[in-house]
Amino acid sequence: MSDKEKESPKTKTKEFGGPIGTLLLIFLLPLTLYYVNLACRKGKCNILEVPKLTGSLLQFVDMEATFIYLGWFLFQAVLAVVPVGKVVEGQPLKNGQRLKYRLNGFHALLFTLLCLGLAVYFKVPLTVIHTKFFKLLTTAVVFSFTLSIFLYIKSRFTPSSMLAEPGNTGNIIYDFFMGHELNPRMGPLDLKFFCELRPGLIGWAILNIVFLLKAYQETGVFPPALTMVVFFQFVYVADALVYEDAILTTMDIIHDGFGFMLAFGDLAWVPFLYCLQPRYLLETRYDLPWYCLAPIAVLNIIGYCIFRMSNLQKNEFRKDPSNPAHAHLETIPTPSGKRLLVSGWWGLCRKPNYLGDIIMAVSWSLPCGFNHILPYFYPIYFFILLVHRERRDAELCRRKYGACWDRYCERVQYRIIPYVY
Repeated sequence: MSDKEKESPKTKTKEFGGPIGTLLLIFLLPLTLYYVNLACRKGKCNILEVPKLTGSLLQFVDMEATFIYLGWFLFQAVLAVVPVGKVVEGQPLKNGQRLKYRLNGFHALLFTLLCLGLAVYFKVPLTVIHTKFFKLLTTAVVFSFTLSIFLYIKSRFTPSSMLAEPGNTGNIIYDFFMGHELNPRMGPLDLKFFCELRPGLIGWAILNIVFLLKAYQETGVFPPALTMVVFFQFVYVADALVYEDAILTTMDIIHDGFGFMLAFGDLAWVPFLYCLQPRYLLETRYDLPWYCLAPIAVLNIIGYCIFRMSNLQKNEFRKDPSNPAHAHLETIPTPSGKRLLVSGWWGLCRKPNYLGDIIMAVSWSLPCGFNHILPYFYPIYFFILLVHRERRDAELCRRKYGACWDRYCERVQYRIIPYVY
């Protein structure tokens, strides 16, 4: 490594309250994950009541659960490197290099479903996943910490040009949380790209299906509300994998490093918290009549259409701004050569895809009724996350585009919700 590469410029701007804030988050995020899930147990789900632990802490640790989780991770890793699907280039890095990514996420989802179907046919006891839910959760948390430590150690031997700007402050705790290296790889496997969409996201969908199988095993029917939520969330997961290439232009891939924030979020938070509504419906056996579920389904479809159509418009424009099909779209030119969309979906607000996301999140909670606030933890948290994410993105764009961004904000005044916010 040259002396110039060793002298990596340190980032002075810090987010999330700096080292102290990120240290707190490293402990608070796992505690929140446990608290919310412990608040939803068989026959009783109340976030306002402090969960009572009975027995020893060994109830959260299990060797079988450990092997199930590690086997799942390895299974998805093998599928990720199978030479199926097209290979595309990512965004240019600081050194001008463009990394290559194999897009076979939807193939992996289909093959996983095939294996799941065979397991059901041969009467494999899949509901053990529900039985060992908290033990699997513990394994995911421990694995996330272990992976994050490995990633940070690995990043200390990485060339300066491969480091992530947000996680290059020189503070060990902060850089550990934010991610020191931008695109850590092990052979053909890009760890960040893989973890963003595979073990956690597909794992979320599989957990939901297991909950549905558990409900059928206990009642002999597929409860309508639970079935609908599981279906809608599966469509959301499948959508992400069908349009897998879109993630290559997101903040997570092109800006943030791969550290505890993303590792824990991808591998523990997403699968074991995003399944909260299906788990609530399973544990409480709450259901709604069809005439209540029908308008909720319409709401979800509206949210999905906003989410998908706005994302398609943005992604197609990014791929080829000169395409005649985009001639009707108004833009603001920037010194970097990129153009900022100010019409179509992106003229309504700066993040119409976030608006669709929020509508879908609400529609997944409404089938749970209004007896408890717990099922609404997800849309409340998700709204806060997207508001924070939009502001992070806006600050990055302001630094990148300068006066052009100010013109853009004058033209597109609303951030996420037109005429409201």
